[in-house]
Amino acid sequence: MKKFQTATAPSIHVGGKLMTFEKPVIMGILNVTPDSFFDGGDNTTVEKALEKASSLLTAGAQILDIGAYSSRPGAPLISSQEEMDRALPPILAIRNAFPEAILSIDTFRADVAAEAIDAGVHIVNDVSGGTLDEEMFATVAKYQVPYILMHMRGTPETMQGQTEYTDIVTDVATFLGQGIARLRDLGVKDIILDPGFGFAKTIDQNYELLYRVDELHYLGLPILGGISRKSMIYKKLGTTAQEALNGTTALNTLLLERGVQILRVHDVAEAKQLVDLFY
Repeated sequence: MKKFQTATAPSIHVGGKLMTFEKPVIMGILNVTPDSFFDGGDNTTVEKALEKASSLLTAGAQILDIGAYSSRPGAPLISSQEEMDRALPPILAIRNAFPEAILSIDTFRADVAAEAIDAGVHIVNDVSGGTLDEEMFATVAKYQVPYILMHMRGTPETMQGQTEYTDIVTDVATFLGQGIARLRDLGVKDIILDPGFGFAKTIDQNYELLYRVDELHYLGLPILGGISRKSMIYKKLGTTAQEALNGTTALNTLLLERGVQILRVHDVAEAKQLVDLFY
């Protein structure tokens, strides 16, 4: 079988180790929110979060992405303190139970990121690309942890009203390039790029970005693809997020063909099977 090779990308230092991308890495989603679009309310206790972490790791996740604030379109604003109250207890419990696990915090707030790093998180995954908290880039630079720079406009409440682009791929690349420059000026060494599928984009724009995502490799950094069970799948098919696993696998196949190095998914076992078939 032909093996598809990821585009050349530098390794990153995470958790005191070198992470390379000869084979794509799987990031498992662990939402500890009551209102996430797919699994909201499933993991809101420490015990449930630990069970979920264990199942994701056993299935083959190399990174756990812990989110305590739903960034689905139209999601309501919650306070920084509420976000920390949701996130920190499961982070501490997971670090204790699975000390070798690589953890990511899914937040756009610098204070939440700092508290999570102090609690043992290794990566900051910022859906706003630094636009919603002016302290985020400085915080990541201070802690020298890998940072996932994602493209978005507005806030989760307003983003779907901000979908005017000259050229979706060029505009996303420009945004990411500007963020890279700012982060480099502050001394941030390890950056991962996320084109932001589903964030401030129409369904058609999401698919154009998907088909052309390989154009972002010229930026020279690892690319994360996060399309798992999103509305770009289930709205196009006229189904629901709960019925979007097959579509997710199909689109993750396209991401792998285009050299994406990290798949962010709800369904780790299925994503691992896909990666194993390719590599």
